[in-house]
Amino acid sequence: MTGSAKPANKVARLLEVCDLSVEFRTRNGVVQGLDRIGFTVERAETLGIVGESGSGKSITTHSLLGILDRAGRITGGRALFEGFDLLSAPPRALAEIRGREIATIFQNPRVALNPIRKVGYQIEDVLREHTTTLSRDLRARAVELLKLVRIVRPEDRYHAYPFQLSGGMCQRVMIAIALACEPRLLIADEPTTGLDATTQKIIMDLIHDLARERQMSTILITHDLGLAAAYCQKIVVMQRGKVVEAAETASLFRNARHPYTQKLIKATPRLDSTLADIDVEPEETAGVEPAFIPATPKANGSAASEAVSNAPLLEVSNLRKLYRLKGDGALARWGRLAKRRFASAVVDDQDEWLAACDGISFTLMAGESLGVVGESGSGKSTLSSMIARLLDPTEGQIMFDGQDLTEIRAAAFSQRPERRLIQMVFQDPTESLNPRFTARDSIADPLKRLDGLRPGKALDARVGKLAAMVGLPAPLLDRFPHQLSGGQKARVGIARAISVSPKLLILDEPTSALDVSIQAMVLNLLDRLRHDLGIAYIFVSHDLNVVRLLCDRILVMNHGQAIELGNSRQILETPESDYTRSLIAAIPHFSP
Repeated sequence: MTGSAKPANKVARLLEVCDLSVEFRTRNGVVQGLDRIGFTVERAETLGIVGESGSGKSITTHSLLGILDRAGRITGGRALFEGFDLLSAPPRALAEIRGREIATIFQNPRVALNPIRKVGYQIEDVLREHTTTLSRDLRARAVELLKLVRIVRPEDRYHAYPFQLSGGMCQRVMIAIALACEPRLLIADEPTTGLDATTQKIIMDLIHDLARERQMSTILITHDLGLAAAYCQKIVVMQRGKVVEAAETASLFRNARHPYTQKLIKATPRLDSTLADIDVEPEETAGVEPAFIPATPKANGSAASEAVSNAPLLEVSNLRKLYRLKGDGALARWGRLAKRRFASAVVDDQDEWLAACDGISFTLMAGESLGVVGESGSGKSTLSSMIARLLDPTEGQIMFDGQDLTEIRAAAFSQRPERRLIQMVFQDPTESLNPRFTARDSIADPLKRLDGLRPGKALDARVGKLAAMVGLPAPLLDRFPHQLSGGQKARVGIARAISVSPKLLILDEPTSALDVSIQAMVLNLLDRLRHDLGIAYIFVSHDLNVVRLLCDRILVMNHGQAIELGNSRQILETPESDYTRSLIAAIPHFSP
């Protein structure tokens, strides 16, 4: 840092934000992003900032770092970092602070990392820019940082590209980059969104341990109150660009005073929660009526109960998916690394094979919900992709509604009438939405392709009802994906999937990016859909609390194999395998 960027005297408080205000210029006028917010961060303290999408959490830290969107403008306030005002700092001085004194771990590591540059080189870039490390020592320092974040075989992973690493490994690389210059303040912006419970705990324990060892302060931005309760000393609650409550963690959960904080706590699933317990109205859907699916109580005469009494809707028998590892290409090298850690292998006279899914069998009744849980790389998404006929299995059979779907190749399935009966909500809402489609276009697309609806009032009405069902406000329908939050994009994906009334809905981590109140609404919505219409679900999730709320049975997967299959309550209360017990133990929770 330059002399102008560092204060002459040390102050006890590392960061003090006072009356920070931000506004954005839009086509519809000026929007207030932050309204005179304030908070403090002490040395070696972890502060949690929680709130729903659009509450201003990320805008706050982006303002401190000088990386606001072009349309944003800071209109007032100050942010003193060791007595130095970040908001009035010259761009050059602020650039020196970023990375060296204040580092950030962004929400999506695959987006934040350069996809065509080796991860070791990306660590070197930061060292070269912000430190005096000699060129001959850069590689050794990069490998040392990879080892610091507990990446196995750091010398090998130095040469890996982001696409060759799991989500958890990519996040560890981001942490290594953030810690490269030994910053005094680390900003972790939703660092574990989309990660399985075990990997989430490993990443958060890693951040916590490194912060303690280095006496580093941390700002944790999250919508997961369980995570904030487990790792933060203080919590700031934000709503609509304002700080509505701030307190020490134990005090906040024991005696929350603001109605918004109380609602967030109520909507967070706990070990003893039911769907009724977490059923709250999300802030951004207030006044949006649920459309053509009414809420009905569970009863013996419901559509789901009648459907479940009939023959199985889905029968999966000995399903396998193998990948050949022959050669020295990137896929082969990645496969060999993955084989050693995650999956079983088959070896013949010529080649090695990676078994991403190995001998899975189960049945699913109409109207039943099956949860599929396991760590990253356990085979969950491969299994769901084969059932959705996006991948062809190597072996096995998929009987759906009395028809053998394995006789239809995945490439041809999209043109078959059965396509509308099996729909999927993908894990990454950003990647699964067409960037040139508005939210309205994305929801309308299957209605036009599979239902034959033409543009007009009938199509617009259906789209509007679907948006209301998933809690997507009507004004957002004309926005493109890059103009929507992660949670809003996830809702578009759910609305698109249910638009054509499928018999089977495969949900691949559909709530991992959602705010707790929106998650509660979506879970209750999915429960109503299932019981009113008899839709069956395969619910892939890393959140066992969520799986317990929605699913009748649970399939636990590890290394591509089925570890346990049984009643949800039985598996969660009396698990048979050590692996299942480790997944349960990794769930962050609190007891208000």
